[in-house]
Amino acid sequence: MLASNKKEQFSIQVLQFIDAGLVYLAFVSASGFRAMFKGSNADGYGLESVLWMVYLLVPAVPFLLDLSGFYDNLMRKTFAHALSRMVQAFVIIAAAIGAAFILFKMPYGSRYITIIGMALVFAFIALRFIITRCYLRRSIKEGDKKERVIIAGTKKDVEEFKETIPESVSDYWEVRAEFDLQDGTSDELEEILKAESVERVIFAAQHMLFKELSDAVEVCEAQGVEVWVSAGFIQSQISRPAFDTLGGNPMLVFKSTPELSWALLAKTMLDKVGALIILVLTLPLWIFAFIGIKLTSPGPAFFKQERAGRYGKSFKMWKFRTMVMDAEAKLAEVKAQQGNEMDGPVFKLDDDPRVFKFARLLRKLSIDELPQLINVLLGDMSLVGPRPLPVYEVEEFEKSTYRRRMSVKPGITCTWQAGGRNSITNFDDWIALDLEYIDNWSLWYDLKILIKTVPAVLFGSGAK
Repeated sequence: MLASNKKEQFSIQVLQFIDAGLVYLAFVSASGFRAMFKGSNADGYGLESVLWMVYLLVPAVPFLLDLSGFYDNLMRKTFAHALSRMVQAFVIIAAAIGAAFILFKMPYGSRYITIIGMALVFAFIALRFIITRCYLRRSIKEGDKKERVIIAGTKKDVEEFKETIPESVSDYWEVRAEFDLQDGTSDELEEILKAESVERVIFAAQHMLFKELSDAVEVCEAQGVEVWVSAGFIQSQISRPAFDTLGGNPMLVFKSTPELSWALLAKTMLDKVGALIILVLTLPLWIFAFIGIKLTSPGPAFFKQERAGRYGKSFKMWKFRTMVMDAEAKLAEVKAQQGNEMDGPVFKLDDDPRVFKFARLLRKLSIDELPQLINVLLGDMSLVGPRPLPVYEVEEFEKSTYRRRMSVKPGITCTWQAGGRNSITNFDDWIALDLEYIDNWSLWYDLKILIKTVPAVLFGSGAK
């Protein structure tokens, strides 16, 4: 169901609460089935043996379904599409449960209840989807659930507005009247509001008529009718419009980065917890890298460099040192002799002579990137995001549009790295992938990139 207003968002939340209840009901049923087939004692393994897992799954299942897009555009979503979204979420759940089986050595009685319970969860939610969709479609067809609206503006504006509204939104409307702001009067609008008992008036004012619009809004306010004003008179190519207040003044806000939401908060938690876990698990690699660097190259084991962070604010990024001590001083010489495999301001050379022998192994396995976990814990970086560039390279950007890649927090890995960065030699292509990530960001997108990064590192395609 497309959440086009708060009412629809509330409806989605209701569905999520129902699904949470179905998770609990499924495990109660699974426990009952086991008792039925194994006897009343059931070896002591009843619902209580997996209750801790149920408490985790009750909020987790609706959360992951929401991430997969299961609740979006319910009425027009096919059953096959809904199943594919469910499978995405349940694959993650199954992996987590499988890990729990191994880590906690769950007895077979508890495993039986868990497997049957999850199968019932899938079946119950699928059945709930079918029932909800049929109910919505019937209600919309009969018209008793449609929202009564008026679309107001010039005749041209109204027609253009209707053409831009997808059916997934307009299906929920019953347009009771189209009001011409140029020819109509406030008294006429007031009479239409009374006669049609509308719930919302949408002003499609592409060619703004400020005086007429202000008067019409006052008429709607007087009757308590909700008003939506189209901001189509401002054509934004990238930004998403939002409405806010600043010191009591109404403000129209255009954002081109992900909005603050539970998903962004979850990303922050994933960064902190994930970075800490990875840091602990990779400590042997840190020791290996530290000793190897000290034995094979004079100088410190760690290297820090000024990198451009969010909005270009500089920070010190940590890495294991993989180049000779005077590498920065030799950069111009290397460029002149070896050239640059990447066009634009960024320098890239697979066989860089400044990299000492042992460091090539660190680079191939991306071990040199591990200290950036410290930057993630400090809040300068994220696990996933556009790679931070040296400040001096950012200063050489030829196009101001390149800077939009810095509108989010930089990351250790991103789309182009997870896919094998050695294939990219055009800086514009690199930027395009970063902007695609920003414009399509979701927590699920981050998880997919993290999963793809693992084989890229293991098979040596993630870095050189």
